[in-house]
Amino acid sequence: QVQLVESGGGLVQAGDSLRLSCTASGYTFSRVAMGWFRQAPGKEREFVATISGNGAITYYSDSLNGRFTISRDNAKNTVYLQTNTLKPEDTAVYYCAAGRGRFGTAIGNDYQYWGQGTLVTVSS
Repeated sequence: QVQLVESGGGLVQAGDSLRLSCTASGYTFSRVAMGWFRQAPGKEREFVATISGNGAITYYSDSLNGRFTISRDNAKNTVYLQTNTLKPEDTAVYYCAAGRGRFGTAIGNDYQYWGQGTLVTVSS
């Protein structure tokens, strides 16, 4: 059974940082890309970042302006999202997702498994 479990969310102030983690089980982690998406209250889910199966290729939403970094540790079956200089508009539930192949995309339908999400709240 495939499981993706996110952690690391919380309530922070604007300008703070958080590192989100997502630990996977039930499949060969290193063979598939991983992605992070987020959904703010009242808004549609949006793409944040993706990383290839071997970690060599990353791709980010242009809206982040370099504030977030995705990484992975295949020995630990874990993908991370380092979020820096957080803004109130970053408030959302953050989801990790497992892709269908070695390379990820910005399209949610290209991901086959999803975690339950972790809430990030940024106060001004």
